[in-house]
Amino acid sequence: MRRRDVIALLGGLAGWTLPASGQQPAVPVIGYLGPESPGRYASRLHAFREGLAETGYAEGRNVAIEFRWAEGRYDQLPRLAADLVNRQVAVIVAPGGAEIVLAARSATTTIPIVFELGGDPIALGVVGSLARPEGNLTGVSSLSVGVTPKRLEFMHELLPSAGAFAVAVNPTSPTAKSQVRDLQRAATSLGVELHALHASTEQEFEALFTAVPRLRAGGLVFTSDPYFAYRSQQLAALAARHAVPAITQSRDFPNAGGLMSYGGDFEQSHRHTGIYAGRILKGERPSGLPVQLVTKVELFINLKAADSLGLTVPPSLISIADVVIE
Repeated sequence: MRRRDVIALLGGLAGWTLPASGQQPAVPVIGYLGPESPGRYASRLHAFREGLAETGYAEGRNVAIEFRWAEGRYDQLPRLAADLVNRQVAVIVAPGGAEIVLAARSATTTIPIVFELGGDPIALGVVGSLARPEGNLTGVSSLSVGVTPKRLEFMHELLPSAGAFAVAVNPTSPTAKSQVRDLQRAATSLGVELHALHASTEQEFEALFTAVPRLRAGGLVFTSDPYFAYRSQQLAALAARHAVPAITQSRDFPNAGGLMSYGGDFEQSHRHTGIYAGRILKGERPSGLPVQLVTKVELFINLKAADSLGLTVPPSLISIADVVIE
């Protein structure tokens, strides 16, 4: 080979980019749209990572997760969802309620979205069919919203002589009106009066509890809403301070000292979101993954709280409780 041919060959090779020694291929990135803060979401994140592991993915090993936290400011969700879209993540996980999935859906029609919520995704317009969701969305739905009237029934069973109950409602929730409507039907059937109390910020929480005795209500029933669920410790402390019998959707409430909770098993629903995210990373399409329904509903009763309120929980309730805290 002539010298000028060798120089030409080396010049051509100089334009090539050779992989660095030991360089690994890029791992897929999951975008996680969180409505709260990591601390409030710790148990749910653990369940999500368990589901992801069932499909063979572990954060830091073969998948990365980009978190965007709204810190309870739900008006920030659309901006955070758009940020994940601009990041060009492989899939967006939108857990924790209707507000989150609606923000994610508005941000993209192409990136797969795995949602987790407590209401009916068809009624919310998220999917057209549970068995064959079209477009880029699928996910998990629990029964937390649908069983809201059952919370009123449990409170009435505990306090049969009460002629009225107060209901805590977040007016910004997309499911607020339907839940109040269902509660009103249940109240009519039970022959009790309902007083709807609105709260969408932490500053309004105390007024919920101070209103109960003023309204001569037997207790306080919380509608299903993630904003309430993630503030269970604060609500339990207020219930104890004002000596108000209350029931919420989240087991975190009685675990923190509140009286009762009744709602879907959030650990199971969040684990399913991890499984679906992993299956999508492996190449499955959202439209081929039916919306999962978490049918397990949990009743938690805190007998210590009942005793401090001077209440005796009837055996009929204790016998059907999933967990009794003594």
